[in-house]
Amino acid sequence: MNDIVLPSPAEIQSSIVNLGIMCLVLFLLPMLYVLVWKKRCGRAVSLKPMVIGAVGFLVTVRVLELGVHLVCIIQDNPVSRFINGHTWAYVLYGASMAGIFEECGRYVILRFLMKRNKSRENYVMYGIGHGGIEVWAVVLMSMLSFLALAVTVSFQGMEGAMSMMGIPADAPEATLNSAQSMVAAAVGFTPMTAALSVFERVCAMFAHIGFTVIVAYGVETRQKRYLLGAILAHALLDVFPALYQRGAVSMAATEIWAFACAAGVMAASVYLYRKFPQRAAC
Repeated sequence: MNDIVLPSPAEIQSSIVNLGIMCLVLFLLPMLYVLVWKKRCGRAVSLKPMVIGAVGFLVTVRVLELGVHLVCIIQDNPVSRFINGHTWAYVLYGASMAGIFEECGRYVILRFLMKRNKSRENYVMYGIGHGGIEVWAVVLMSMLSFLALAVTVSFQGMEGAMSMMGIPADAPEATLNSAQSMVAAAVGFTPMTAALSVFERVCAMFAHIGFTVIVAYGVETRQKRYLLGAILAHALLDVFPALYQRGAVSMAATEIWAFACAAGVMAASVYLYRKFPQRAAC
């Protein structure tokens, strides 16, 4: 086990403040998107698509896709050992699974479960729900865990943090090192890290809105090439995050890539939004 040197109490307190502020921002972020879009469109948009989008994300990503990850990444078997043992395979797998599950799920839901809410305004609201629940259910939960770790370290030290995570002193070295790395990230959380993380979520929210509009346009015009385009674009967006998880690129490079991809997706979706077979004015 590699013993880490904890920051000073003042630095740990600073990390706690940074994490607390970030958790608050992440909690409010999806609400801001909803309020802005609702104010712009008024009665032309419903909140129901937002709920459908949130449920769609949970089913396709947190249930179906996670089930595949359990077999191909988490469990110990020949497939997982191959994927985890080769960076190119890990990146190809991670990027393609995200694109296939999310965009195919989006297509099925938009085609069959949005029959009473088929307007471009409501498609955008679906995208807000899809991206917003990802902020709350995935990113915010992770940051709350980091916050709990930092607070625990502040009062009980490293041993208290390990106990909170249920890591015994005689755990395998790899488990101990992984847990210590998590603690180090929590107590060393800087304003720059928080800002980059929020920026990434803003880009992701816009990307989810853009992907929804692109897929929805394909549904409305009965052209499946837009679904294929969304799958490929989504996979492309996730290349750098997968590389970052493998330590192959920096966080700054990952955020620049996320911004560039989100900007491209949004540009395409705005173009299609204006061409939409329109049912309501907004």
